[in-house]
Amino acid sequence: MEAEQIKTPVCGGDDNVINSEKEKTKTALMRAFVERRDPDAKEVDNLTLRRFLRARDLDIEKASAMFLKYLKWKKTAVPNGFVSETDIQNELAQTKVFMQGRDKAGRPIGVVFGAKHFYSTREMDEFKRFVVYVLDKLCASMPGGQEKFVGIVDLQGWGYSNCDIRGYIAALDIMQNYYPERLGKAYMVHVPYLFMKAWKIIYPFIDNNTRKKIVFLENKNLKATLMKDIEESQIPQTYGGELPLIPIEKSTM
Repeated sequence: MEAEQIKTPVCGGDDNVINSEKEKTKTALMRAFVERRDPDAKEVDNLTLRRFLRARDLDIEKASAMFLKYLKWKKTAVPNGFVSETDIQNELAQTKVFMQGRDKAGRPIGVVFGAKHFYSTREMDEFKRFVVYVLDKLCASMPGGQEKFVGIVDLQGWGYSNCDIRGYIAALDIMQNYYPERLGKAYMVHVPYLFMKAWKIIYPFIDNNTRKKIVFLENKNLKATLMKDIEESQIPQTYGGELPLIPIEKSTM
């Protein structure tokens, strides 16, 4: 960030200031700053700014830099404001992402099947568009008052032909830097030993906030663990629940 500094007023000695009030004050300060830098910031709501603040531990300067980078990225990555399905046909044809149901907090549930993604047929620009499409669909399905989604990453049958380190890192970069504080929890299920070799390479690219939200489930406790956060009626049938899987492009949540 350039030399311009953001001054945060000192609160009057009360160490027990309510976090929501702190966030409200810092969001207002951040808005004033980013709107001076990019007029397009005026079109963004306070909840979005707050997510960027939270992703940077309420550090206004770091959050502002992150947000301004996001605005610049969006103008080039999503110039029309959305990703058209005609621009991701190869990715959709693999039928590897589904969306149905909500957890007990009302967060929409997305399911990704890693064994349906193939490095050899992946074109990076299209894949990045697909990641944006998926994240936008999940975010659009959130009910009022909810800002996060839940993901189930199913790696049953995953092998060398599915290993795509560059693709995984690209997806992480998009989610962490341009959709901060959107992931509520990610359940890793049916994880083969082979995947852990790839995980060691990917792990350093996962920020601390995201790491805390990733949970590896044992096969024998899969349904029971899911049911701590998700009602049986909202769990996909493939995991012992009641909902059929719905391809994300066909979901009407």
